[in-house]
Amino acid sequence: MLQEKKKQLEYERLVLVYSDDLFRYALWRCRDKSMAEDLVQETCLRAWKSLDKLRDVSSSKAWLMTILRNEHARLYTRYQPNMVDMELDTVSLRDTDNDTSPEAFALKQALAELSEDYREPLLLQVVGGLSCEEIASVCNISKSATMTRLFRAKQKLRDVLRPEDGQVGA
Repeated sequence: MLQEKKKQLEYERLVLVYSDDLFRYALWRCRDKSMAEDLVQETCLRAWKSLDKLRDVSSSKAWLMTILRNEHARLYTRYQPNMVDMELDTVSLRDTDNDTSPEAFALKQALAELSEDYREPLLLQVVGGLSCEEIASVCNISKSATMTRLFRAKQKLRDVLRPEDGQVGA
């Protein structure tokens, strides 16, 4: 009985701490609010069922993001949803949620132009707050590949947002 109560408290802590980050990541992945809500719910259900498999509590965020990523992939093995183009403006980027400044618009446009290979690790780091090791685990790539993708993503954003920095002389 005590073990079950401890498991429930640990689960509730995980859900409370990471539910917003999970939702933002789910929304970014599937670009549909109701599907993202379902995806987070399914992720939480799977996390509850396999909570005893979580070895290191410090990596619980990456563990949950990995579950969500796998659940999202499972959606596409079951059916093909109608895809709707979604403006990046609808995805929460924390402090830029209601920001209509030209800088926020330029940032969102530049993010939209990144390929998914670069955008996903960058958003996991910036929005999700994951470390390189955690991002590597979630994306199923090596830590060095993660670091390379993050560097290139930031460089591409820098080139788009501050093209004058790349010019020589004048």
